[in-house]
Amino acid sequence: MEKTCTLLVHFDKGTPALANEIKEALEGNDVPAKVEAMRKAVMLSLNGETIPQLFITIIRYVLPSEDHTIQKLLLLYMEMIDKTDSQGKLLPEMILICQNLRNNLQHANEYLRGVTLRFLCRLNESEIIEPLIPSVLSNLEHRHPFVRRNAILAVMSIYKLPQGEQLLGDAPETIEKVLSTEQDPSAKRNAFLMLFTCAQERAITYLFTNVDRILDWGEQLQMVLLELIKKVCRTNKHEKGKYMKIIFSLIDAPSTAVIYECAGTLVSLSSAPTAIKKAANTYCNLLQSQSDNNVKLIVLDRLQELKSSHKEIMVDMIMDILRALASPNPDVKRKSLDIALELITPRNVDEVVLMLKKEVVKTQSADLEKNGEYRQMLVQAIHTCAMKFPEVASTVVHVLMDFLGDTNVASAMDVVVFVREIIETNPKLRVSIITRLLDTFYQIRAARVCSCALWIIGEYCLSLSEVESGIATIKQCLGDLPFYTPSEEGEGQEAPKANMPASAGTVSSRRPVVLADGTYATQSAALETAMSPPTLVQGSLASQGNLRSLLLSGDFFLGAVVACTLTKLVLRLEEVQPSRVEVNKAATQALLYMVSMIQLGQSPVLPHPIDNDAYDRIVLCIRLLFNTGNAARKIWLHSCRESFVNMLADKQFRETVERKAKAQISHAQPDDLIDFYHLKSRKFFLLFKGMSQLELEDEVQDDLKRATGAFTKDNDDANKLNRILQLTGFSDPVYAEAYVTVHHYDIVLDVTVINRTKETLQNLCLELATMGDLKLVERPQNYTLAPESSKQIKANIKVSSTETGVIFGNIVYETSNVLERNVVVLNDIHIDIMDYISPASCTDVAFRTMWAEFEWENKVAVNTVIQSEKEFLDHIIKSTNMKCLTPPSALEGECGFLAANLYAKSVFGEDALVNVSIEKQSDGKLSGYIRIRSKTQGIALSLGDKITLKQKGAA
Repeated sequence: MEKTCTLLVHFDKGTPALANEIKEALEGNDVPAKVEAMRKAVMLSLNGETIPQLFITIIRYVLPSEDHTIQKLLLLYMEMIDKTDSQGKLLPEMILICQNLRNNLQHANEYLRGVTLRFLCRLNESEIIEPLIPSVLSNLEHRHPFVRRNAILAVMSIYKLPQGEQLLGDAPETIEKVLSTEQDPSAKRNAFLMLFTCAQERAITYLFTNVDRILDWGEQLQMVLLELIKKVCRTNKHEKGKYMKIIFSLIDAPSTAVIYECAGTLVSLSSAPTAIKKAANTYCNLLQSQSDNNVKLIVLDRLQELKSSHKEIMVDMIMDILRALASPNPDVKRKSLDIALELITPRNVDEVVLMLKKEVVKTQSADLEKNGEYRQMLVQAIHTCAMKFPEVASTVVHVLMDFLGDTNVASAMDVVVFVREIIETNPKLRVSIITRLLDTFYQIRAARVCSCALWIIGEYCLSLSEVESGIATIKQCLGDLPFYTPSEEGEGQEAPKANMPASAGTVSSRRPVVLADGTYATQSAALETAMSPPTLVQGSLASQGNLRSLLLSGDFFLGAVVACTLTKLVLRLEEVQPSRVEVNKAATQALLYMVSMIQLGQSPVLPHPIDNDAYDRIVLCIRLLFNTGNAARKIWLHSCRESFVNMLADKQFRETVERKAKAQISHAQPDDLIDFYHLKSRKFFLLFKGMSQLELEDEVQDDLKRATGAFTKDNDDANKLNRILQLTGFSDPVYAEAYVTVHHYDIVLDVTVINRTKETLQNLCLELATMGDLKLVERPQNYTLAPESSKQIKANIKVSSTETGVIFGNIVYETSNVLERNVVVLNDIHIDIMDYISPASCTDVAFRTMWAEFEWENKVAVNTVIQSEKEFLDHIIKSTNMKCLTPPSALEGECGFLAANLYAKSVFGEDALVNVSIEKQSDGKLSGYIRIRSKTQGIALSLGDKITLKQKGAA
């Protein structure tokens, strides 16, 4: 068996000490050299090195030393060395140290007494301890508290030994007397801990004798008291009431650690609403009073757990939780918002939205750091509130529209998406939103936000005044024609530079981006960055319009959106404008702008010409204005909006399904007893009339849990059989099989080894090695296995990243009549990446952002005999344990092409992104690619290997 270790010291093996040098230093009279030599001896012993005859040298030259440091190091050395022989008998030379220990226990210096008593706590040899017991007991009355507290711990350790009751039969009575007279908080804590561990009844007696004074006890003693209450209440539930009163009194203690522990104890012991409410209040108070962000995050985790099991009680705490938004830490803010958003009800939504609105206004201040990120969080929170409760949208939508021109593109994008949904779901707000949007459109500086805002203008400008205002706003932002003069064309590359707007992050290079359907498109990098505001006053007609600036930077995707919006507005103008002259005038001006955009795109003024997609789209708009049929008019004016309505309905349906799936539904067993509180007989109340209100509430809650099956645990014994791996063959002399349990950060192998021979196997050892980011925690141990007997061996392996790993090894053993060692090679154990990743959700914007940022991509070619695109996608989702972010409505129909985005998160917080793009060939086979992107190489490679293996398996 491997030795137990009570000491851990870092040791640098780069410069190993020589045994002769250590012996010479120990035999000398130089005290510093002796100290250094003892340190080296301790470190070498800890790391398994053996120095022969060192013990005798230490006995002769180190034991008599009066130096305190040397004596401390001597005790550390004594901790590590073997004190017994192979039969378990005490080594004769160990008797030599007993006198030294007794001298230390009676030494005038309290430090030496204390460290020697602490050393005795780690001794298991009763032959050494027995002659020292009188000295240990005498130290219980020493004047110094350091000695007394270590003496109490030594008594507890001796009493817990197998022969402890024979060595110290009256230890509990002795410690109880010490506890009644002791004044030092640490010594009292140790004494109470001894009674709690070894004589629980005496600890309970002491508690109720001094129950009126527990608030005056020290923090350490109060923490041990809470541990005692937990232990007693779990073993004897009928006495829970009197202990709950003690917890309620302790929850007002001055120590925050005690308060936190009290709240956790209340939650673990009781389901009564009074107890849960008190615990939640305590957590909320700690959230406000503690300045440490780590403490705040831990408290928020506890509130999150409470929300999962006691949501109806936590609803009343929502405003207290939102007060944590005052913290400057973004993680605290995000976690507070996440908890609060799940506690919103019609009763508190107005109050919550009002607070969030105030926080949004505060972010306009330049004093706060990371305002853009915080504003984005708030906008998303308000968006969620408005989707759940549409009636609050009117109070926030106009405030948020002030941030459409935000330099933080992600925040501005969230605002415009929110406005797009609200204008559809709240028809009463349409007029005010359109008016506000047209007034603030010139402030928008990001191309993506402009595109979405233009779509809103094209779809929801319905009246004559709105349509005319929409056309006028777009014309103002595009500026006067032409976009460039022919004279500039011959001037080479100087003029374009002068015409280019001063842009904060505009780059002429282009790069592929993934669209919402998973396909790739080329767009300018200017789409991802916000431009700096114009140098002139915003809103002035003299300043260069935002649409013009973006067009001159080469963003023709936006140009195509402008053309589509102008086309929709002109088509709608034909329906609402009685004057044909005005309609023709508007159509002519729109055509002029479209032709000018194409002319700009085909000129050498810009470094890159217009792309084919944008060109085709603008030409389609020009043809449509020349000749509009009823079918085309219906598609442009009605079908687009209908598609958006269907998308919102589908999104809402998916969210509803997810909420239902998250709700944990428990079922009671058919033969379970259900005890109805209101139907209990009068005898029950006469019998339990002494119960407090809290105990009655607890009884009711337990009855409810029993009725709803909350106490029922799932039995997954059948699933365990699927996790058993055979490591050796049935004909091998040693049979081995392993049950693999994957916990988040470690893997436990339960290996069953069976000796199938008629001989005793000696020094049998399970030797394992790993490949990948896996690390063995323990050294292999040697066992002796009787004929036809079995042994359970556990091996722990640490996991440091999400990567497919391999565990391989062999079993080595010796037999009595064969001198050579026998080896049985084991089958490899492959640790599957699927054990580490789980399906997760994220927004389309977040997916695209991560896709652009992540540098590791693994491209897997599709190779399968499956001929249905949807069936192949379902097979990939099932094989990779990922979630499809593309809505089902987007995957319906048969078009011969399918693109979808998949997403998952690992237990280490890593993101795994997958884009599936497949096409059906003329011969019916599927072709295409599966692209995997991640921040780390391991997850991209492992997921690619998994997909390659599984799709071949399907073939």
